[in-house]
Amino acid sequence: MTEVKLIDPAQAEEYQKFVASHPKGHILQTLEWGQVKKSMGWTPLPIGLFDDGKIIGAMLILKKKIPIPLISKSIFYAPRGPVADIDDHNLLDQLFQGIRKIARQHGAIFLKIDPDVVHTAHDFRAYLLNRGFKKTVTAEGFEGVQPTFVFRMDITPDEDQLLAEMAPKTRYNIRLAERKGVTVREATGLDDLKSFYKILMETAERDNFLIRGYIYFEEMWESLVKKDKAKVFMADYEGRDISGTLAFILGDKVWYSYGASSNEYRNVMPNYLLQWTMIKWAKERGCTLYDFRGVSGDISEDNPLYGLYRFKKGFGAEFTEFIGEWDLVYSRLFYWMWNELLPIYYKAVRQLIRWRKG
Repeated sequence: MTEVKLIDPAQAEEYQKFVASHPKGHILQTLEWGQVKKSMGWTPLPIGLFDDGKIIGAMLILKKKIPIPLISKSIFYAPRGPVADIDDHNLLDQLFQGIRKIARQHGAIFLKIDPDVVHTAHDFRAYLLNRGFKKTVTAEGFEGVQPTFVFRMDITPDEDQLLAEMAPKTRYNIRLAERKGVTVREATGLDDLKSFYKILMETAERDNFLIRGYIYFEEMWESLVKKDKAKVFMADYEGRDISGTLAFILGDKVWYSYGASSNEYRNVMPNYLLQWTMIKWAKERGCTLYDFRGVSGDISEDNPLYGLYRFKKGFGAEFTEFIGEWDLVYSRLFYWMWNELLPIYYKAVRQLIRWRKG
């Protein structure tokens, strides 16, 4: 007998083991990630599909209330879910049907997924379309959707083979950093995290992108780093921190998630040595997949983000396109309001804030 239900504390360990060991398991489907997002206003709802008391499918859903007065509705988002056999359509049906019942209890108007599934999985795409999912893009006001385009690297070969498959310039820069005296260490405390965040702010200002507040990274330290599901690495040169990275780890996979580099000493190429150190660390932990995370889908050389693409590609990683974002709509009226009216609401709020400041 199968049933879909929320994971209770007594089932937490089984849920964690299932996600960590499943081929579609992902760090963003763990209870620890739910705790990180809870600090940002989301409510984590870990869900399991049970068969005779054993988990055979799972999904961490993040719930958020719609921020419009007098509307008691919410949205469901499962980052990189589901954790299930995507070829077993009967299993998927049971999972999604059970989630629909839970969605009704929580007033959810839709479920958004961005699965860890490549875009060439035509059978799974057909399944989603057949079951009423809509291919979509992120609506304004929705945060945290995962990248469609990434670089991923098979790290099962030995280190010499991995180096041989890198671009010559990448190998050269790794060795240059070593010759120049750059050293990489694993962060051991909040002082290191603060140093990393300071450099991250410097990077964000230089490259013109937004970052979350320090408390978000402190929560990741508490929920992930301390529980051996993430690691911060710092690159030092002449006695000072000049670069840093944060990586997630689960099962046999590692995801490079944040990188920061100082405006100074970029000529000693610390970022190359950092990546190589993380790859070796991932191998030591028994991992087989190293994910460099997002890049632009536009890989033309005149794209301002082409440098990031070239940097990641240089390590011998494979450009990978995922199947993208899909919404399963539970309420057509409120879903229309979400897509058509909510952006207008956000725009009006921003204008009001500017007016009050001005």
